[in-house]
Amino acid sequence: MNWLGHHALGALLTPPGSLILLIAVGLLLGIRHPRSGRTLAWVALVILYLLSTPLVSTALLQWWEPAPLDAGTAPAAQAIVVLGGGAYFRAPEYGGGDTVNRRTLARLRYTARLQRATHLPVLVSGGAPEGNAHPEAMMMKAVLEQDFNIPVAWVEDHSDTTLQNATDSYAILHAANIDTIYLVTSARHMPRAVLAFTRAGFHVVAAPTQFTTRYRTTLLSMLPNARALRNSASLAWETIGVAWYQLQFFLADHKSKQ
Repeated sequence: MNWLGHHALGALLTPPGSLILLIAVGLLLGIRHPRSGRTLAWVALVILYLLSTPLVSTALLQWWEPAPLDAGTAPAAQAIVVLGGGAYFRAPEYGGGDTVNRRTLARLRYTARLQRATHLPVLVSGGAPEGNAHPEAMMMKAVLEQDFNIPVAWVEDHSDTTLQNATDSYAILHAANIDTIYLVTSARHMPRAVLAFTRAGFHVVAAPTQFTTRYRTTLLSMLPNARALRNSASLAWETIGVAWYQLQFFLADHKSKQ
């Protein structure tokens, strides 16, 4: 399945799409089975409300995200691999050209900090899943070198998924006798990324960034908003992604043993 197919399916399996479907099923079911239909619709509505509150979405993401890298106790690595997180298309303040979006920029900022502390070579990874003219990796390279003054040693610019990030990056770094890496990506994406990169053959030291934090809890934390719902949808996407990867790996291992 291509990038567009993955995301179309994801829109149906994650909130709000999945919960809207459940509400619709409940309403249709209520035509013949009023009690069951109303119960299903109300359950879906309550879940939609809870996932739309900052209190619940933040708590769930903080439970999911790994611990930050502890430079004092972390194992040594041979290189830094940073994953793309999307593009900012036709950015008017940059002359209408394409550049990295804020999620990718946050990853690059942390990569720059990590590279200055370790002096390790950097690989940027990201293709053009939406069919754009310039792969994410090339935009990432430009930002690291021009804005952060961090050299980029390798560019992996053909991957459209995290699994491809992993396998294509391994092909490049294995040829350079590198198999232990600091992996930089968003904290919520890290469990799936570690799974993919470990499967590809790397020894992975997680270096997550963009953690979910909260300044304080107030009445507003229980009021629904679009940002909280987006965070919950992101968590659902990552959870489904991890389960899907594990299923693929299990089936592949089972087939290889036959």
